[in-house]
Amino acid sequence: MKKILLFFGLFTYLFSALYAQGYEINSKANDFKLLNVNGKYFSLAENKEAKGFVVIFTCNHCPYAQAYEQRIIEFHNKYAKKGYPVVAINPNDSVIQPADSYSKMIERSKDKNYPFVYLLDDNHKVQEAYGAQRTPHVFVLQKNKKDLIVKYIGTIDDSSMKPGEVKERYLEDAVNALLDRKEPNPSFTKAIGCSIKKK
Repeated sequence: MKKILLFFGLFTYLFSALYAQGYEINSKANDFKLLNVNGKYFSLAENKEAKGFVVIFTCNHCPYAQAYEQRIIEFHNKYAKKGYPVVAINPNDSVIQPADSYSKMIERSKDKNYPFVYLLDDNHKVQEAYGAQRTPHVFVLQKNKKDLIVKYIGTIDDSSMKPGEVKERYLEDAVNALLDRKEPNPSFTKAIGCSIKKK
């Protein structure tokens, strides 16, 4: 019994340590350079007019990501012109999940007419730096001179699979607060979605 409890305790500790990795609220995020579906590499520094960015780890196959897809498109169309464009990143290993391959990303972005960049994080370095655990998992960054400061982490709203039943729009509320020069409240929510597929 003691061995079982020790194993469970060790597992819980290791899981907590893994989950704790990544950015926290008000920490500084690093830029990155990832391959976009247009065949070119993209970095946040390219968009000098943005006030910040909404980095969303997402993918093709996950039913949660698919359920949020149209809401993400609508969010970008509304808030990119206000200074907060969506930057979508696929962190999944295509060997484990072939539906999330780069070629499938290109197909889906064209089929759905994505208005935002859709980037491939094939070595998981960006996902690990951010600490993203799910698809979708949202990180709102605010520009502060040359720095990118994390201001919101979590989910998009309170109704992952039923867009018609949304009551709390956490992402929109967070960005609206920043546009009003206020701090998001809440600044952290639990991301709901599929686990990220890694070897």
